[in-house]
Amino acid sequence: MSIPEKIYKEALHPKSFISLDNADHLLSRREDSEYVARCISTWVSRFLPETDAASTEKPSVKEGHVRVEEIDRKFARDVFTDDHHWIADEPVKLGGKNSGPDPYEQLLSALGTCTSMTLRMYANHKNIALDEVIVELSHQRKHAEDCIDCENKGSLIDTLERRITLKGELSDAQRVRLMEIADRCPVHKTLENNPKITSSVVSEGSES
Repeated sequence: MSIPEKIYKEALHPKSFISLDNADHLLSRREDSEYVARCISTWVSRFLPETDAASTEKPSVKEGHVRVEEIDRKFARDVFTDDHHWIADEPVKLGGKNSGPDPYEQLLSALGTCTSMTLRMYANHKNIALDEVIVELSHQRKHAEDCIDCENKGSLIDTLERRITLKGELSDAQRVRLMEIADRCPVHKTLENNPKITSSVVSEGSES
């Protein structure tokens, strides 16, 4: 009796046996490990109860709105839109659990995704041979004297640095034009328009 047969015989129910030809014991080939992962995930789903997250009722959120609710009394937050749900948090070093991107990462992701989508939409519309666009972003606060256009010298200003990689057989003129289009993405224009933020208190039990 082979070792796999012995293991299968000793294993308690529920159990199933699947033979994977030409795979080594470490599943070193990517296609083998991914196949096994899919099989295990599908098989075990029959025996596991639904998680609390799956059974939690999603709040009603209007289209174009975002709702943020507490997960814990620290930094973890549920973020809801009309169709989506994700988690925001802070890194462990700041007292969070790092269970999701922090607020500034979400801000940067909004600018980055909008930039990428805008560039792709323009390239497709103009039949530009843009094979791939990569947008990398960072946030930092710099002293105002580093900024030529700043009026209040000595103060700190927020800087969002955006690095765009354009891959493909593009002419110099096309690259220049694409970089101009990047500045026209809606989120970019919103951030540069110095948006006014208004706040109001909602009484407990009232409609939000």
